[in-house]
Amino acid sequence: MFPFGQKGQKIKGTMVVMQKNVLDINSITSVGGIVDQGLGFIGSAVDALTFAATKISIQLISATKADGGKGKIGKSTNLRGKITLPTLGAGEQAYDVNFEWDSDFGIPGAFYIKNFMQNEFYLKSLILEDIPNHGTIHFVCNSWVYNSKNYKTDRIFFANNTYLPSETPAPLLKYREEELKNVRGDGTGERKEWDRIYDYDVYNDLGNPDSGDKYARPVLGGSALPYPRRGRTGRGKTRKDPNSEKPSDFVYLPRDEAFGHLKSSDFLAYGIKSVSQDVLPVLTDAFDGNILSLEFDNFAEVRKLYEGGVTLPTNFLSKIAPIPVIKEIFRTDGEQFLKYPPPKVMQVDKSAWMTDEEFARETIAGLNPNVIKIIEEFPLSSKLDTQAYGDHTCIIAKEHLEPNLGGLTVEQAIQNKKLFILDHHDYLIPYLRKINANTTKTYATRTIFFLKDDGTLTPLAIELSKPHPQGEEYGPVSEVYVPASEGVEAYIWLLAKAYVVVNDACYHQIISHWLSTHAIVEPFVIATNRQLSVVHPIYKLLFPHYRDTMNINSLARKALVNADGIIEKTFLWGRYSMEMSAVIYKDWVFTDQALPNDLVKRGVAVKDPSAPHGVRLLIEDYPYASDGLEIWDAIKSWVQEYVSFYYKSDEELQKDPELQAWWKELVEVGHGDLKDKPWWQKMQTREELVEASAILIWIASALHAAV
Repeated sequence: MFPFGQKGQKIKGTMVVMQKNVLDINSITSVGGIVDQGLGFIGSAVDALTFAATKISIQLISATKADGGKGKIGKSTNLRGKITLPTLGAGEQAYDVNFEWDSDFGIPGAFYIKNFMQNEFYLKSLILEDIPNHGTIHFVCNSWVYNSKNYKTDRIFFANNTYLPSETPAPLLKYREEELKNVRGDGTGERKEWDRIYDYDVYNDLGNPDSGDKYARPVLGGSALPYPRRGRTGRGKTRKDPNSEKPSDFVYLPRDEAFGHLKSSDFLAYGIKSVSQDVLPVLTDAFDGNILSLEFDNFAEVRKLYEGGVTLPTNFLSKIAPIPVIKEIFRTDGEQFLKYPPPKVMQVDKSAWMTDEEFARETIAGLNPNVIKIIEEFPLSSKLDTQAYGDHTCIIAKEHLEPNLGGLTVEQAIQNKKLFILDHHDYLIPYLRKINANTTKTYATRTIFFLKDDGTLTPLAIELSKPHPQGEEYGPVSEVYVPASEGVEAYIWLLAKAYVVVNDACYHQIISHWLSTHAIVEPFVIATNRQLSVVHPIYKLLFPHYRDTMNINSLARKALVNADGIIEKTFLWGRYSMEMSAVIYKDWVFTDQALPNDLVKRGVAVKDPSAPHGVRLLIEDYPYASDGLEIWDAIKSWVQEYVSFYYKSDEELQKDPELQAWWKELVEVGHGDLKDKPWWQKMQTREELVEASAILIWIASALHAAV
């Protein structure tokens, strides 16, 4: 190390950059876009670096020496030669850089970087070595850097340190504040590819009324249809509806939200399969007369997806794109396309999925394990307005249930916490007539289960309800079906279960997954980037759990949940899918997303201080709950330790301007349609911060993976 006070020394630096990632969202949503980009890196900025290192300049900023109230800015220097490091990952390249230094400059805490090349590059990191009397300084950047003319202010990166606002080195404080201001933007104009601005907007980009009424969709967000906010793009409005945003081939994201280098290849298959306007017509032609003409005719056709897949015509690929990786996805060399691995339950017995045992098991160990709840009253009532929808009291009676209650009465079974319900009724009824106006028909369903002495569930009865032919105010037309194992009744019972599973599958995809783990999280991503500096400890706690959320959501609005997108084409709710999710969001409660709170609210667990996780499960063999509680406790204990390390008192938290602005904006803007709900944390104590952070991490990680 150099002795302190020596003049004219050099600081050695190593910068790691990555090749331009062609598989970003605007390529992945368009087959043509992928073809145009190609899979090589021709023309990428990093390739050019070998010849144009002088076109990237860097200036160090002091964290200890000020000039005019801000940290001193060092002399500009350029990258030098390319070097080899054993730690480089795929696509990464390293370059050395030397900085002039003397004791009057102090310790670097940030740096400016300017790109004078035409193309952008991905800056991964900068390491400064042998800083006199300090040692090594790491800068973790992970950001796209465009030509400097695209930015109103120079790009700045901070050393990998963590500071509350009050603890920020004084020379860096203004830089910290200015960077947050840059990221917020001014709320005007259409966002460009290179922008890094985070802002809010309603979901007014799902439809395209200019293409006809068939493609018009209501705006989600506001008093009529409350919804979490999405990232603002600033695109113009449609001609027919000034409240709707024009669709565009370009999907704006704050640039660093685009998929990382490693995950893009994993996402490619999903991206290709989501290109409904390009791929689905070809698949329709290929499958016509095969197993997927319009619907399955028998179970053998379903099983073929697991046993043989679908053979594509030899000219199929020429209609899409001559790209090697796509050729591998859409095989035409004898291997089958759309060949799925068989579920384990089918590996043992191809008919096992038909059993009542498996039907019940899937409510607690299937795709949608967090909807089943306890029955506390009988008969089951409805919350629907009786004036508008008539009487929707459940018609399942004691005589439907008691023959299979093992000698218990309904009252005894309820008292012993033995009866549970999978309820897909009230939310579906207001839309059922409109859904059934299409070729596909369905029912609202209520399914009652009994918890047997061996700890397993078994179905007792299913109520199927359809709209009254004379109008909604007359109530539903309902029928009750009970288990049967022989004759026609057995097939009718199987069909009743199928209607339940269809409702559960729709609810899973649109509510449990999309709304509750994707749309819900996006306002947190936006608020965190707008109000918490990258050196704030809570930013660093939450940031890893936001990975790719905005990117996936943007893609979903373009090809998945949009008008005539994949969801509308393949799920029963059709064009009403997103509107129904907004209706259900009205009753969303943030604090109920904590797993213990959710289990207790649904009545599948009771509070028990003596239990390992503070709650005792009523259904002991409940994989989602039992495994989830282990994960929940790990998350919360980690967050507790983390928060306690940085905030030594509640007063410190209350006086943190970034944290208070973050929570205020999240509640009042990001989830502003629910801002007056009393259950929001007030963010005045460390325990409130721990609870809110743990819930958010749970939603974005374990819950997202489970549903």
